[in-house]
Amino acid sequence: MRWLLSTMCLVHVCGNIICFFATTMNPEAHMNVSEIIIHWGYTSEEYEAVTEDGYILPINRIPHGKNNTNSTTPKKVVLCQHGLFSTAGVWVSNPPNNSLAFILADAGYDVWMGNSRGSTWAKKHLYLDPNSKEFWAFSYDEMIKYDLPATINFILKKTGQKQIYYVGHSQGTLIALGAFSANQQLAEKIKMCLLLAPIATVEYVKGSGRLPSYFHPTAFKLLFGEKEFWPTAAFSKLSGYICNVKVIDTACAALLGSLTGYAPQHLNKSRIDVYITHSLAGSSVQILLHYSQAINTGVFGAYDWGSPSLNMLHYNQTTPPLYNVEDMKVPTAMWSGRNDFLADEIDVAHLVSKLPNLIYHKIIADFSHLDFAVGLSAYDEVFKGILKLLHESETENLH
Repeated sequence: MRWLLSTMCLVHVCGNIICFFATTMNPEAHMNVSEIIIHWGYTSEEYEAVTEDGYILPINRIPHGKNNTNSTTPKKVVLCQHGLFSTAGVWVSNPPNNSLAFILADAGYDVWMGNSRGSTWAKKHLYLDPNSKEFWAFSYDEMIKYDLPATINFILKKTGQKQIYYVGHSQGTLIALGAFSANQQLAEKIKMCLLLAPIATVEYVKGSGRLPSYFHPTAFKLLFGEKEFWPTAAFSKLSGYICNVKVIDTACAALLGSLTGYAPQHLNKSRIDVYITHSLAGSSVQILLHYSQAINTGVFGAYDWGSPSLNMLHYNQTTPPLYNVEDMKVPTAMWSGRNDFLADEIDVAHLVSKLPNLIYHKIIADFSHLDFAVGLSAYDEVFKGILKLLHESETENLH
């Protein structure tokens, strides 16, 4: 009891110290995606898609912008899909003039934002307990096979559209490349694929993102368990309280930079608490193991279960099957950066050489991984290009 009282006093004192030093507090760091959308004066809708294996995935929607609320013309649909450790909140992490979801809505599009299983608001299942190992026994294979089809099919059914536009960031590009190359029926439902910080192979990852590859899988599980990867999940929860403290926000920025690459000229430090809350959240330990395998093998393949017999059980072959991006026929546009630790330019060049229908590729010399979604220059360097390509696509369809 004495220890408990001492701890409570320490927490109270530390809390007062943090409050004393705090200089900025962004309310969005403590909001979910719907709350952020409403906070900025937009209409918010939220739905749930259920995957074939029972995961319940929230989907956020901004059906229209502020200046096109009364339009009766069916709007073209854009689905935005976040990356590893991220949430749909990454698309609304900045004010409306520099958040892609708001920009697309104001440009007349019906904007949907997917949430991958295990992310902050996607921890529900029809029958599995989110605290169980069984719930967290997934990698990006399941997102490719189940999550993306469930999300896309739900949107098509709800909107009555036959095709949608797809925007992915980071892991959102990887699952698109995997799904649209392996599932041609799904690929036919995509009008254009727009990939920001594209990832397929990750052999040349730099920074702290490479750390999992140095661990034996058994050691990694002993250290982090076999459920949610707790370091990022815990830090995401704390970030809204500590990353708005002037003496700490530089350290938070450095943490982001060690993982994604650091371009301080593109980073709005006053919003670090929002970025970490919505872009450095939780995921499964198994996904980290899958990325570890991908770093060490240099291939874009399915999860290796650790032995020929287990792989045979899962895949009917002794080695994990590969995702063949050569089969990705969807028209694809990409934006990549030379200061990106996770989507390294050598891996990106490897992807470029294999894509059969790459219609556009812009390389931004000083962009890091997160800059494509929340960077100060994202509108000029990326979002304007997205709007131009979407407009040209619609114009071509009219002729």
